[in-house]
Amino acid sequence: MASPSISHSKSTRPADVGQTVTDPLSKTGGAAAPTLTQGIPSPSREAQIATAAYYRAEQRGFAPGNELADWLSAERQVDGR
Repeated sequence: MASPSISHSKSTRPADVGQTVTDPLSKTGGAAAPTLTQGIPSPSREAQIATAAYYRAEQRGFAPGNELADWLSAERQVDGR
């Protein structure tokens, strides 16, 4: 049995780094200019966030279902320093 030949005419790779991305939630419809540190977490930052999120979970008795809220709150705390 012969296997079918698959041909791809378009690239499936992610967008190029530095490409301007339009924010669909923006009221102006403008493009958001990416920064060099946007979306590139450092190991130290992640460790600080993980520690802060752990202590938040500990304060609420490790009740399940709030892990994301703990993490996002910890991110705001660490980034606000």
